[in-house]
Amino acid sequence: MSRRKFDAGSGPSQRGLRVGELVRHALAEILMRGEVHDDVLASHVITVPEVRMSPDLRLATAYIIPLGGKDSKPVLAALERNRRLIRTEVAQRINLRYAPDIRFRLDESFDEASHIDSLLRASRVVEESIDQEDRRDDDDGDHDR
Repeated sequence: MSRRKFDAGSGPSQRGLRVGELVRHALAEILMRGEVHDDVLASHVITVPEVRMSPDLRLATAYIIPLGGKDSKPVLAALERNRRLIRTEVAQRINLRYAPDIRFRLDESFDEASHIDSLLRASRVVEESIDQEDRRDDDDGDHDR
């Protein structure tokens, strides 16, 4: 039986994950040290929580979020303006055959997590979870007799 080279449901390869982390660290270092001379980028602290690589390692999608989540559109615009310089700096820091093209996206996972957290803290959900715990305690008590 032949093995398929790429499986659509398998997710990123180990190498893709490793290169993504290398690119993430390089981006974070470049932004932290202020090596990109842009007023918008200089006035914001930018976090790079994740970088996803394409299977051929030629495209890197960097998810970014400014500290506090404010002014995300001007920060994204500044990163796009300086994309070529950032790509050059990343290529100098990591040893790859091809320097990946970098595209920047706003990381919305923090917003989703806070939304889920607020839903779980809603009074109706808390009351239902307490009722379920009470029912479990009652069921457990019957077995002890």
